[in-house]
Amino acid sequence: MKKMTIKWKRALLPIIVLALSIGVFTAINSNAQVQEEKKAVDTRPTVSVETLIASDHQVVITSYGEIKPLESTQLATQVSGEVIHWNPDFIPGGFVKRGDILFSIERDNYEAQVLTNEAALISAQSALIQEQASAHVAKEEANRSPNVKHSDLYLRKPQLLSAQAAVKSAQASLKIARRDLAKCDVKAPYDALVISKNIGLGQFVSVGSPVAILNNIESAEVTVPVAGFDSRFLPAKVAGLSASVSVSVSVSVSQKGINTITRKGEISRDLGVVDSNTRMSNLVIRVNDPYGLNSDVTPLKFGSYVEVNFYAKTLKNVYRLHQELVNNRIVWVVNENNELEARKVEIIKEEGEFFLISEGLKDQDQLVLTLPEYPQKGQVVKISGAQDTQTVNADNASDVSDAANAEKNTSTLNKI
Repeated sequence: MKKMTIKWKRALLPIIVLALSIGVFTAINSNAQVQEEKKAVDTRPTVSVETLIASDHQVVITSYGEIKPLESTQLATQVSGEVIHWNPDFIPGGFVKRGDILFSIERDNYEAQVLTNEAALISAQSALIQEQASAHVAKEEANRSPNVKHSDLYLRKPQLLSAQAAVKSAQASLKIARRDLAKCDVKAPYDALVISKNIGLGQFVSVGSPVAILNNIESAEVTVPVAGFDSRFLPAKVAGLSASVSVSVSVSVSQKGINTITRKGEISRDLGVVDSNTRMSNLVIRVNDPYGLNSDVTPLKFGSYVEVNFYAKTLKNVYRLHQELVNNRIVWVVNENNELEARKVEIIKEEGEFFLISEGLKDQDQLVLTLPEYPQKGQVVKISGAQDTQTVNADNASDVSDAANAEKNTSTLNKI
């Protein structure tokens, strides 16, 4: 009987061990499923945020206009005659410097006129000397008879005045003759781009004949409109403010792209009126040496459409946000409870891809950069990169429980 009991126990031992093993495996698997269910419960959307800090911002005003010459001159001759020489650079598209001789008119007649007037002046001066001597003699004779009244004619005063007038007339004629002789060489009034030329060698030109059109390239101007909502950011005195003038130009085929030329300029003046059609005011920006004649810079050609940027007033304590973050003057922030909150903001200026905001936000606000697909006011979210305290605590508790269960199961097996 005792032997049968021992055999029976030996037969049941494997069954008991197997049952305990199955129990331990089931417990571990159940804990794992519970942990997975715990982790799958968090359905909060994840958002990226940025902490806001207000700053001072200097407003940049952008406008557009066309490069034009400071002045354009329709050149005409002041003397008549035959064209005997012209400058090789005096052609359409050519550049000439201030004082360069553009073309020359035959001078013989004008040189002869100068000689004639010089002779007339000498003759008039000689006559004046004679009259001065005659007047002196008449005055001496009059002094010998102080009791006799002598007329101005006797004293030769009118004759003396006539001789003096003749000298002045001769001097004026000589001056005109010399001026006409100098005008035979027609010179550039400033550094210029030749737009057109209407004369050639051997051509006879008359006084006042239009011969060319020149554009001043010492300076260029751009007239740009400033909208009413931007005018409030202009300082009281705009003349002298620095500006940048940019134009995009195509580069060579091999480089395949667009190059941007930027030149420095300054605001010259405000035209002082508001356009009746656009309700905009207009500023004039001046650029020196636009064609780079006196410096090694890329030319800004007349007629180019350019972008002008210049600094205006400085705004205090504003927020500069990308436009895609603002919808219908609404931005989203995450409050201290990790809930979405919609803020209505006041936009005071648009600058390119950004809005300048003065009201509706405060420092340390958590601005949402990536919104959920359907954001709702009060919706609880999870901030990307931030550690979730509740989830961490739950995970730690779960890990402790799993460790305790595993230790308990191991102890049970050891006992068996």
